[in-house]
Amino acid sequence: MKRLNYKHLLYFHTVAAEGSILAAAKRLNVTPQTISGQLRLLEEDLGNALFAKAGRGLELTDAGRVALDYTREMFRLGDELQEVMHQGATERPLEFRVGIVDALPKSIAHRLLVPALSLSGRMRIVCHEEQMPILLGELAVHRLDLVLADSPIPSGMNIRCFNHLLGRSTLACFAAPALRERYLGEFPECLRDAPLLLPTDTASGLRTELLSWLDRLSIPMQIAGEFDDSALLEAFGNEGHGFFFAPAVIRDEICRKYQVECVGEVNDLVQEFYAISAERRISHNAVRLITDRAKDGFLTS
Repeated sequence: MKRLNYKHLLYFHTVAAEGSILAAAKRLNVTPQTISGQLRLLEEDLGNALFAKAGRGLELTDAGRVALDYTREMFRLGDELQEVMHQGATERPLEFRVGIVDALPKSIAHRLLVPALSLSGRMRIVCHEEQMPILLGELAVHRLDLVLADSPIPSGMNIRCFNHLLGRSTLACFAAPALRERYLGEFPECLRDAPLLLPTDTASGLRTELLSWLDRLSIPMQIAGEFDDSALLEAFGNEGHGFFFAPAVIRDEICRKYQVECVGEVNDLVQEFYAISAERRISHNAVRLITDRAKDGFLTS
């Protein structure tokens, strides 16, 4: 098999990042003709077209997206090699690759990962945030060591991964002070006809449970915003765009960070937190530390 030309890979990687050959040529300080010729050679070597025309620019083909995943990893490793050599290290740092479901509150993810930082030796945590199906696919092919989520693996997913319950928390409701002044009364009656910020239905099962709870109480409200990302949802809450819910176990952190008030707690609703691994018996030291620490109950409210 012919060895790949790494300069060709650099040209491909840059065109993918810039979106066009002209922009990549300016960045690399070469002519567009040079890049076009080298890309054709790379596509011949790989036996696949990597780009397709999209207006005045280019878009990746399916094969191109696969190739981009590989080149990202290759150039990341190259950057790591330079860093390690410049630091005079005598061993390669261990890498702990974690996928975080984007609906999981960042404070919870941080708490869960802190025990892994106590491992002796050099270790680097690499975090990727995405929706659960994508992260589970990465976990199944061992591109991730662990996935942190706010729910277990969805039923019906044909994937060999295992749930490890780490903790649970009741839910608390929050609002910016100015918004709370507009909707007076005891919780949860203060939510009547109030704007509400919710996770999207694809981001978290929590949305359905919250809406069902409000429906049982016959409390009408307005959905003012829906978010895949928990941090963005909380940022909108900070600006007073709506009431929002988060785990009560991080109530003080939410109030301090986003300058909001805790309006009340919902004891009927419980949010759980999971570590999902590709193995039933955990062998990765960092994953074992995280699950063992969780057994102490530090994430239970």
